[in-house]
Amino acid sequence: MALWFRKDKAPRALRDMRTATSLGEGHFLKCDGCRETLYAKEVERNQRVCPKCGFHFRLSVDERLKLLFDDGAFQLLFGDVHPTDPLRFRDSKRYRDRLREYGGRTGRPDAIAAAEGTIEGTRVLVAALDYAFMGGSMGSVVGEVLTRAAEKAAAEKVPFVVVTASGGARMQEGILSLMQMAKVSAALARLSEARIPYVTVLTDPTTGGVTASFAMLGDVTLAEPRALIGFAGPRVIEQTIRQTLPEGFQRSEFLLDHGFVDVVVPRKELKATLANVLRLLAA
Repeated sequence: MALWFRKDKAPRALRDMRTATSLGEGHFLKCDGCRETLYAKEVERNQRVCPKCGFHFRLSVDERLKLLFDDGAFQLLFGDVHPTDPLRFRDSKRYRDRLREYGGRTGRPDAIAAAEGTIEGTRVLVAALDYAFMGGSMGSVVGEVLTRAAEKAAAEKVPFVVVTASGGARMQEGILSLMQMAKVSAALARLSEARIPYVTVLTDPTTGGVTASFAMLGDVTLAEPRALIGFAGPRVIEQTIRQTLPEGFQRSEFLLDHGFVDVVVPRKELKATLANVLRLLAA
């Protein structure tokens, strides 16, 4: 005998799960610090810091610049610098295809954005690395933009701030990537000779050739809480020295205790702290 109604073939539990997933998607997230489930909008209102344990989620470059500059207003610089593929590099995918893919995701040509604006009334140049673009890796564009920014800061006598978030040098550019370490460091040396303040803000993660060059050359080095900062990863170091590393190794608090970082600053206090540092250095 034919039935007069049609049953949903999916079990009720599965239907409920589908509904819960569709309702929860984008509205909740799990904290990597305390593992609590958080309301996404509450985290956004708290500058992407967990309201329960203080864990600092990563920020996009746009979020970072809006957070630092007065009224979130700034003017982007050096947007005409674009990457090339001089080595015609290919691993599982062609390098040029990777550049196109990440450019589409982030809306910028490479892993850096430089901008000009004011921080509590002080005119400043800020360059921020974009971890969403190939892990914030340092290639020729990153080196060129940082060098141009440092030269502009020196010429116009404006403080220079760099916010780091990077996995290190970009292997797809080989030696050209490693050359950026010396190139940027030389530009920063000229900035120092001109007695223009240079401040770095280390965020999670800051590693590899970025740590080994401009990240650690600031007149003052700030860091966000619990940020991973180092050259090689902890696992590589343990395998090399065959010793167990101490608790909290390569986190910003550990580096503060050992003199590699000057101040660990919660995100809510970062802008005010940075403004104070710039005023002191300018004086």
